[in-house]
Amino acid sequence: MKNKILVTGGDGIFASILKNENKSLNLIFKSKKECNILKLKSIENCVKKTKPNIIIHAAGLSRPMNIHKKNISKSIDLNIIGTANIVKICVKYNIKLIYFSTGYVYEGKKGNYSENDAVKPFNNYALSKLGGECAVSMYKNSLILRITMTKKPFLYNKAYTNIKSNFMFHGDLVKILPKIINRKGILNVGGKSQSVYSFAKKSNPKVKKIKAKKKNNLPLNQTMNLSKLKKIIG
Repeated sequence: MKNKILVTGGDGIFASILKNENKSLNLIFKSKKECNILKLKSIENCVKKTKPNIIIHAAGLSRPMNIHKKNISKSIDLNIIGTANIVKICVKYNIKLIYFSTGYVYEGKKGNYSENDAVKPFNNYALSKLGGECAVSMYKNSLILRITMTKKPFLYNKAYTNIKSNFMFHGDLVKILPKIINRKGILNVGGKSQSVYSFAKKSNPKVKKIKAKKKNNLPLNQTMNLSKLKKIIG
């Protein structure tokens, strides 16, 4: 019997790609209306109806990044309180939980961050995702994925030459998801360590170079150590 997997945020960008490109997982997608993460009863009703073994919690607030500064309440509600609600239901029904966090929880200065390194988020988005991590970490039947991913092709017409990261596309995560889904704990997930510009130009050849300035206070080395991931996926 295949695991039955409920995906929250079923009408989001990642979910739409997962629907189209998944070839092996038994997935049930639920939209915000069908599974409102701000309402415990809504989550519970959804779980009773679908009876999943695993929940992939992909719902939440991400872009635009500045919304987490402009609307702190919304960020807290969707990324912290909503995630805590999902954890409560997973505990009640003994469901494995997979939480989509971000590589931005690391400070982003020295690079090559391992899963055991201290976290120090550099923006409100990362703080909100770390808040969700705190709730998920209390529940041992869980997997936290610290992911650095974006939509394909690269969306912007400029990319930083002096910021290093592990960007990957949503489709890249879809491919490796079946190999990591049974793991527990925390796992860094991303692509090759390189400048944002080097990553961007492969899918958007017209992208222009730009340098992050000191006054913007952006961390220049956001790379993660992917040794653990590489051992798992081979």
